[in-house]
Amino acid sequence: MTPVIRFGGVALTYPGPPPVPALKPCDLQVAAGEHVVVVGPSGSGKSTLLNVAGLLDRPTEGVYELDGIDTGSLADRDRTALRGQRIGFVFQSFHLLPYRSAEENVQLALLYNHTPRPGRRALVWEALDRVGLAHRLHALPGTMSGGEQQRVAIARALVTRPSLLLCDEPSGNLDSATTESLLALIDELHADGLTVVVITHDPWVAARAQRTVTIEDGFLSEATADEAAAR
Repeated sequence: MTPVIRFGGVALTYPGPPPVPALKPCDLQVAAGEHVVVVGPSGSGKSTLLNVAGLLDRPTEGVYELDGIDTGSLADRDRTALRGQRIGFVFQSFHLLPYRSAEENVQLALLYNHTPRPGRRALVWEALDRVGLAHRLHALPGTMSGGEQQRVAIARALVTRPSLLLCDEPSGNLDSATTESLLALIDELHADGLTVVVITHDPWVAARAQRTVTIEDGFLSEATADEAAAR
């Protein structure tokens, strides 16, 4: 089966002066339906890895295939379209528009994805229902708890029915009880077959994944089972 993510010697160096090698040449495969966590200290290259995997940055070296598509050969417009169709993002900061309802915030992903207007409302309701917030359709972010706002952000990521969910420190702004609820939701999404990659420094979050990949000083490596447990 074709991997959802395949890095072949992928690296990214930001131009200088002096040039900054943020991600050193690395190989990585994430199979369909896997739940992978990427751990590493601050400044290790975690965000750079996520930006490359999410088609936000182009690697300066190597080959990145998403669902078997060589992304390096795509024009910027085609990369944007592919990202909108196949990748959902969840960030530490929820990035919700404060004066737009939960429904409107989720619908934004469909606007960028050019989904036809007649089908948008049903898709939005389905996504909010999936995260347990169908009853908050018209609520503004300011009237929601942090956990509810993160669930709206997840619904926005899911509404396009992506093949890959990328999460960047998704529990960073949440308390422990809310984090547990969020992780249970991510577990459910993974159990339903969604491919999930989580960037985190939280061992509680990392313990939920099937595989642990470590990154330090831009170097990527696979953690052994003992190393993963120790974290």
